[in-house]
Amino acid sequence: MLATKLQKYKLILASGSPRRQQFFKDLDLDFEIRLKEIEEIFPPELKAEEITNYLAELKASAFDGELKDNEILITSDTIVWHNDKALGKPKDAHDAFDILKSLSNATHEVITSVCFKTNVDSTLIYELTKVTFNELSDEAIQYYIENYKPFDKAGAYGIQEWIGFVGVSKIEGSYANVMGMPTDKVYEYLSNLA
Repeated sequence: MLATKLQKYKLILASGSPRRQQFFKDLDLDFEIRLKEIEEIFPPELKAEEITNYLAELKASAFDGELKDNEILITSDTIVWHNDKALGKPKDAHDAFDILKSLSNATHEVITSVCFKTNVDSTLIYELTKVTFNELSDEAIQYYIENYKPFDKAGAYGIQEWIGFVGVSKIEGSYANVMGMPTDKVYEYLSNLA
């Protein structure tokens, strides 16, 4: 439906994330994947959505001067925000264990920013979802890390995986956002262009 309306545009998804790519397929959008290596470093004074906004724009700025008139570049960044700090992807199994232990029996926020960039301007949106975990036993955390290897995921977990089924007791906000893309807001933004 939306793909027909967007025929005059070419959507470019600048993300290597299989989950984000799948969301775009599931939204029935025609898109091309274009990737650039970006060092994801942000100023230390930034907090919460300031971080994801900064990184989504940083990823988009790598394409400055390269976009054609009809192209819309889409970049995004997701963090887990907990105890006043950003939890990124775990460095190793020990780090993943520590992260999941800190999320156990607590509520954290998952924040995703999405930047839509054309050759003339850019628009930024973000979504915040609150996720509450039950108490996770050390055995459950260990089992999850060994069997699901969540090293490519912010906060060391994928809500769509085993740990989400057994550990998450409450979600306030967008479920898709926790997987890395606030699909309803992306769809709404693109619908308004058409």
